[in-house]
Amino acid sequence: MDTDIIIRQLGVRDYQEIWHKMQEFTDNRTATTTDEIWLVQHPAVFTQGSAGKPEHLLQRSDIPVVQSDRGGQITYHAPGQQIMYVLIDIKRQKAAGRDLNIRQLVTALEQSVVNTLADYGIKSYPKADAPGVYVDGKKICSLGLRIRRGCSFHGLALNVNMDLSPFLMINPCGYAGLEMCQLADFIAQDEAQCEKVSPKLVAYFTRLLGYNNVTNF
Repeated sequence: MDTDIIIRQLGVRDYQEIWHKMQEFTDNRTATTTDEIWLVQHPAVFTQGSAGKPEHLLQRSDIPVVQSDRGGQITYHAPGQQIMYVLIDIKRQKAAGRDLNIRQLVTALEQSVVNTLADYGIKSYPKADAPGVYVDGKKICSLGLRIRRGCSFHGLALNVNMDLSPFLMINPCGYAGLEMCQLADFIAQDEAQCEKVSPKLVAYFTRLLGYNNVTNF
């Protein structure tokens, strides 16, 4: 059974650059390509999901809007938000006897965030009808995936320590009036850092999916 996964720390990179690299990776991978997790932050950008409705962009600004191929509606990315993209061969996992489908992958992503936040004493929860993770009714993590050729890409975006004000220019994830929050609202600023949060996210996620050999780059 293939239990290897590669973790790549990419720093702050342009959204479209990384998005197209994910597409290229997925299109070119073979049955033996090792699964990967990409940890990245993006310069300020609104991204619109494949079924996104333009009316959820409430206000135009100098922040670019990119039409993406992930699921979901519009959201916002910026430095201080930890993004974890998961490039996983779902069909291979199923063939190897690991019970993994899209819903279970979403659940693993959400649970990895819930577990991570619990380490900071924060009680959070997913919603069955609105993917993501919430704290006291406010959204702290957004999710959006794409499955191509039985393989996943895109992933989650956890608000850690960022400027949340651009979320007021949109209906986040298509929900009018949805309030956003971030880790820095609940803990000390020096602890609310992406480089401190990302190892926890990765550890919980890889453990939930049964990866044993984790290689960091």
